[in-house]
Amino acid sequence: MKVPLLDLKLQYNTIKDEIEKKALEIFESQYFIMGPEVTAMEEEFQNYLDVKNAIGVSSGTDALLIALMAIDIQPGDEVIIPTYSFFATAGVVSRMNAVPVLVDSDPVTFNIDPAEIEKKITSKTKAIIPVHLYGQSAEMDQIMEIARKHNIKVIEDGAQAISTQYKDGKCLGTIGDIGCFSFFPSKNLGCFGDGGLVTTNDDELGHKIKLLRNHGMEPKYHHKIIGGNFRLDALQAAVISIKLPHLNSWSEKRRQNAELYNRLFIEKGLAETTGIINFDHDNKVLLPKAVFKENADLVNYHIFNQYIIRVENRDAVREHLTKKEIGTEIYYPIPFHLQECYKELGFVKGDFPNAEFAADHSIALPIFPELSDEQIKFVVERIGEEI
Repeated sequence: MKVPLLDLKLQYNTIKDEIEKKALEIFESQYFIMGPEVTAMEEEFQNYLDVKNAIGVSSGTDALLIALMAIDIQPGDEVIIPTYSFFATAGVVSRMNAVPVLVDSDPVTFNIDPAEIEKKITSKTKAIIPVHLYGQSAEMDQIMEIARKHNIKVIEDGAQAISTQYKDGKCLGTIGDIGCFSFFPSKNLGCFGDGGLVTTNDDELGHKIKLLRNHGMEPKYHHKIIGGNFRLDALQAAVISIKLPHLNSWSEKRRQNAELYNRLFIEKGLAETTGIINFDHDNKVLLPKAVFKENADLVNYHIFNQYIIRVENRDAVREHLTKKEIGTEIYYPIPFHLQECYKELGFVKGDFPNAEFAADHSIALPIFPELSDEQIKFVVERIGEEI
């Protein structure tokens, strides 16, 4: 049995007719950049996320970059980020000639550890970028309390977490000063290329971000500030608009798949609990921590953009699954502090042990909504053969 890490064709087949019809309309209109499709998508997200401003941009990376530009990050400013994330989180800070200040991960969720953030704050600290890793919320209450105490801006990196809720059902991307999302095709809400979204409840910031995405121009050929080309094209916006009504059901199916994985791992004696950080003879697989919808407290409500387990012999398990035609991925094999491009920061292996543990032991299993129960059972059985 083949089990791909992701099969986008299955999802596409369910909305193919609607997509093709809309694409032909756009081709006939010859209106490809910005325009009514983008405006309509932005309004839909303002309603969906319950946020004042939702601004379509060219990618998730550009969403983070334009957010830093909007809060006037200057060369030499310090921005606190987790050392364990996709590289864009760090790269945009460096592109602004600012200083990425790295923080270790929480040992259970592998999101940024709030307890470590305040230790890194200096007079040069201008922003914190918490990443909602894998589709689970960072501890935003603590992070916002720290930020307010020190008058620091918070930019939420929700690239993997669109539709994830925090306490009282509040959507991520609406808690900090600015939220950033990615519509990369493999995300749980993906377009047919690159695309992103920036959100904010601050109307002044929202207006500035709209200026920045189009060369700081308002009106045409009148440039109030220096921006860039961060515009979203109409086709990508239209694809997202068609997919958005399905997002909640797709996310819930991912959560159901995760629950089945968890139950099967425990039933087969391959794991006994979630959230621990040490292996022993009774616990061969460490399962992701998740709070499911029926719980009153929605902290760490998880939409499973990735389903991540941790195993002691990770590389051997991955090799075995590959031979059995099961797709896997490692998110992420090298934390920022050990990347060659950041060697000047002076860190060595051992400086951020929780992030390094994740990098050395985590593996992503197939979790996409169209995955069958039989495929999930097959994956668990094959893992049981190797550990």
